[in-house]
Amino acid sequence: MSNLTITIIQTDIEWENKAANLQKLEEKINSLSVKTEIVVLPEMFSTGFSMDTKQLAETMDGNTVRWMKEIAIRKKIILAGSLIIEDKGDFYNRLIWMLPNGQIGYYDKRHLFGLANEDQFYSPGNKRLIASVKGWKINLQVCYDLRFPVWARNRIIEDDKILDQQNDKGTPGAAEIPGRSPEYDVLIYVANWPAKRSHAWKTLLAARAIENQCYVVGVNRVGQDANNLSYSGDSLVIDPMGEVLYQGADREEVYTITLQKETLEEVRNKLPFWKDGDGFNFL
Repeated sequence: MSNLTITIIQTDIEWENKAANLQKLEEKINSLSVKTEIVVLPEMFSTGFSMDTKQLAETMDGNTVRWMKEIAIRKKIILAGSLIIEDKGDFYNRLIWMLPNGQIGYYDKRHLFGLANEDQFYSPGNKRLIASVKGWKINLQVCYDLRFPVWARNRIIEDDKILDQQNDKGTPGAAEIPGRSPEYDVLIYVANWPAKRSHAWKTLLAARAIENQCYVVGVNRVGQDANNLSYSGDSLVIDPMGEVLYQGADREEVYTITLQKETLEEVRNKLPFWKDGDGFNFL
């Protein structure tokens, strides 16, 4: 595992105006002057948090996914963000994880926001997506998922093998012993999280970092949507101790940060709370 560089794009989103939003985001990505490996966009970055699925949904070979693919290949980055997808007659708030070779991973939002009737228009996902980048494991989630810690809980997995530096006589050897490690290292949330609940947003992101002993990246939007909801940004990067490394202001911002592998390893080695966690499986 080497260090990992992530760029956050905290942007205003023009209501249901795909062309304008994609043009703005492309300009922001093209203007990046520093090398980055992952660029993260907010939830429903092309439309805003809309329930108009029939008019706005695209398929996985639609224009917005093709746009993500073209940019990821050209800029040699991983590009992530959610949009409205129709798949086999159902609609999903789908987070796309577009690789620089054009391959796609995706995560369908599990917890649908009933307060805005999202559950009436979208189908929930039923599995997590944990991606791998340069040895880092990254858990991808969407907005309202943040309120459900069980769904984000960092499980302990059994490694196939770990090279032991001593044999049973205490001399250097190469015995292979079973190993255990946390399932992921970074937790990413893309969101349209309203300003009036910003305290919950910031508090829960910090809690997820502390309890899972991982980095947390939360990417939110700014501005106001057609439902008169205001968004204050507050995009965050938090380290495994819960310390805030970056907090976005109430304006459009593009911010790049490098996550340090040494910090993650030091926290987990000196404070190995993860080893005492409860074992469980998702049904």
